[in-house]
Amino acid sequence: MSDELKGFEKVCKVSKLNENEGQHFKVNEIDVALFKVDDKVYALNNICPHQHANIMHDGFIENGTVICPAHGWGFNLCNGKMQDAGAKLDSYEVKIVDEFVYVKVFGKKFNWNF
Repeated sequence: MSDELKGFEKVCKVSKLNENEGQHFKVNEIDVALFKVDDKVYALNNICPHQHANIMHDGFIENGTVICPAHGWGFNLCNGKMQDAGAKLDSYEVKIVDEFVYVKVFGKKFNWNF
């Protein structure tokens, strides 16, 4: 693997993604939602921060956001931030090489000390 793709995992062909629709994939045990909008691919964590269910890929795309199908919360496709609140989805770096989508994921670090 080239240095350009160090830390990235091959996920799928770009042609497998439908415009303005989400799809979910497991990447290094992380549930990732991929969205293709205007021929650009975005990768967000697929877990709804409110319901903790893997449903974000079923959300609809509107004005650069994905709208959660359970609660109507909107998350920015570029950075995962919710519009008017503190909730956020992890956003992952995406590269397209030779018609394949590569994603660089990271795991959550939990601090259980109280």
